[in-house]
Amino acid sequence: MHSIIVVPAHATGPAGQLRLAPGERLHFGRVAPSCGRPHLELAHPGVSRTAGEITATGTYWSLSNFSGGATYVVENPEGAGEHVKVAPGRVEAPIPFEFARVVLPAGSELLDFSVWAPRHDYVQAEAPDSGGEPTAPAFPLDRSKRYFLVLAALCEARLRGEPHAPPPTAEEVCTRLRPLWPAVNRAAVQWNIDYLAVKLRLKPGPDGAETGPRLNGKKETLVSLALRFDLVREDDLTALAAPGGAPR
Repeated sequence: MHSIIVVPAHATGPAGQLRLAPGERLHFGRVAPSCGRPHLELAHPGVSRTAGEITATGTYWSLSNFSGGATYVVENPEGAGEHVKVAPGRVEAPIPFEFARVVLPAGSELLDFSVWAPRHDYVQAEAPDSGGEPTAPAFPLDRSKRYFLVLAALCEARLRGEPHAPPPTAEEVCTRLRPLWPAVNRAAVQWNIDYLAVKLRLKPGPDGAETGPRLNGKKETLVSLALRFDLVREDDLTALAAPGGAPR
């Protein structure tokens, strides 16, 4: 069984992808190794001849950086800006992301390729204990409420593959949600953002003894928290589908 799939930047379909089983290695760089091992060519004068190597394991993969001076960055395109830096000479740095973008500095450019690690192993869930109080949820969110639509709209760009996209403005959220919520306006969007900040415990409620400091970058903080703890996932974007079922 293949545990990871490497997708070159120029790949247009499955034929251009490279699949690795647990224990297999993939060399990448400007020149293929003489031993004939699997190789991902990065034909750029700014990339080392022997730039690095990917090693597939059962449920994760590791990255080795063979360059003499370039730090590689592995980004999580679906996250809240999470990334792993692999310093020059670092061998087999474990990468935990299910979907990852490996970014290599090459002269005045940044080259990249993607790695998918779709295999997941989970502990067998035990039957719930019938005695005692149930565990309280950490972030109780009702996906049928309008505040969740606002949160999903704030997270949408990053969930669709733009990890550095800024959160949309209140006006942009209104435009995005108007097919689902015709009466939406800037004040309603802002009220829901403030409500989410309290509900997710980013700031105390209005009835609290202390109001606390002003929360700057409220939308950015909400998006970061929601994506870090999977409060909004790619599947949740179906809630933003226009009437009739077609996503906008």
